[in-house]
Amino acid sequence: MNVPFVDLKDQYQLIKEEVDKAISSCLENTSFVGGEIIQKFETEFATFLNVKHCVGCGNGTDAIELALQVANIGKGDEVIVPAYSWISTSEAVSTVGAKPVFVDINPQYYTIDVSKIEEKITPLTKAIIPVHFYGLPVDMDGIMQLANKHNLIVIEDCAQAHGAEYKGKKVGTFGDLACFSFYPGKNLGAYGDAGAVVTNNKDLAEKVRMVANHGQNGKHNHIVEGRNSRMDTLQAAILSVKLRYLDKWTDQRIKNANLYIEKLKDIEVITPKLPENIKHVFHLFVIQVNDRDNVMKALKEKGIGFALHYPVALPFLKPYIHLGFTANDYPVSHAFSQKLLSLPMYPELSEKQIEYVCESLKVEL
Repeated sequence: MNVPFVDLKDQYQLIKEEVDKAISSCLENTSFVGGEIIQKFETEFATFLNVKHCVGCGNGTDAIELALQVANIGKGDEVIVPAYSWISTSEAVSTVGAKPVFVDINPQYYTIDVSKIEEKITPLTKAIIPVHFYGLPVDMDGIMQLANKHNLIVIEDCAQAHGAEYKGKKVGTFGDLACFSFYPGKNLGAYGDAGAVVTNNKDLAEKVRMVANHGQNGKHNHIVEGRNSRMDTLQAAILSVKLRYLDKWTDQRIKNANLYIEKLKDIEVITPKLPENIKHVFHLFVIQVNDRDNVMKALKEKGIGFALHYPVALPFLKPYIHLGFTANDYPVSHAFSQKLLSLPMYPELSEKQIEYVCESLKVEL
């Protein structure tokens, strides 16, 4: 049996008629940048999250950079980020001229360890970027308490957590700003790059929109030097179609994850832990294994897809080597970068495929 790591073609076939119609409408109207189709998706996504403002942009990395820019974070500032994440989280901080300050992750949940944040806060600290990781929300009560205590800006990185909930409230609605990626493999994915910044602050939303559109407030009225980071109309049209299915797809991801957890309970792997009062949307289903190389080899031989997210923790990547960190500085992130393995996870994954993956792991371990 062949089990791909993700199957975007299968998903497309299920919604092909609607997607093709949406794309065709863009082509027929020669509407490619801006306009009603973009506004429609922004309104729909803001409604889905229950926030006041959504601004589409070029991609998820741009979203973080734009959020940092409009929060006036730059040279001389420090921003708290998790030590284990995709590099967008930290590189966006560096791009605006600020310094990323790494904090190790929680050994149970893989999200930033809130108990270790305060010791990293200095007079230069201006913001925290909590990353809702693998689809699991961060402890936002703890984050917001620290932010209020130290007068810090909170920018949520929701790239892996569309629709995830913390105590009944969707992620992206807690901080001053929140950033989403719609990269094709995300829970809500476009057919190319796209992103968004959401906020309940009207002034911040207007600034994001202005900076992302060459600093314009109306055509040719350039208020500041901005940039070009606009969502393509084609992507917005596709996302509007797919957003209608997101809750259904999320329920199926959760069902698949629970089946994995049940089938793997007697096997020598560690499956995701689920805190109370959260909704984990399982962008990825990640397990811990001790002999990862041999496990990957066995899965490959059996036709099972897998992925490594992420094989090197951020402080140990080449761009940050000059900071001189060692494994002792971030022991949890370093250890898990050697053990974590992502198994196939997508809504269309069948029970038979999941059983095959689990049986293959059982034989190997």
